[in-house]
Amino acid sequence: MADNARAKKLADLIQEVVAEKLQRGIKDPRLGTHVTITDTRVTGDLREATVFYTVYGDDEDRASAAAGLESAKGILRSAVGSAAGTKFTPTLSFVADALPENAKAIEDLLDRVRASDAKVREASSGATYAGDADPYRKPEDETDEDTASE
Repeated sequence: MADNARAKKLADLIQEVVAEKLQRGIKDPRLGTHVTITDTRVTGDLREATVFYTVYGDDEDRASAAAGLESAKGILRSAVGSAAGTKFTPTLSFVADALPENAKAIEDLLDRVRASDAKVREASSGATYAGDADPYRKPEDETDEDTASE
């Protein structure tokens, strides 16, 4: 079994090679320049690599990019094999990264919080304190009470 440092190095190399090959080496119009490789993970035995990607565009663009990546899998694996120089070239599997959806969900939650904060700020704009302006006892107040009780 390989150590984690070697797996990390291979993952970085795969990410770089796949991104470069998509940018310059593959002429598939489905991939174009709107596919971004975000992360790559390699198993501990260096046999399988998962490549995460995002696609700039709508659902149709995402589906066509997924089909393009599947069809270019062999070319990309060959490029990784020649760049890596390892005994066994890892098999590549492409997974759409959920990062944009997660970012959208977080933005929606932040918008809800901002709206709630605005409501609270609006409700408290004309409010006053329920008690005295300074509800805490002062040391001179204690001496006044002691002399008043005698």
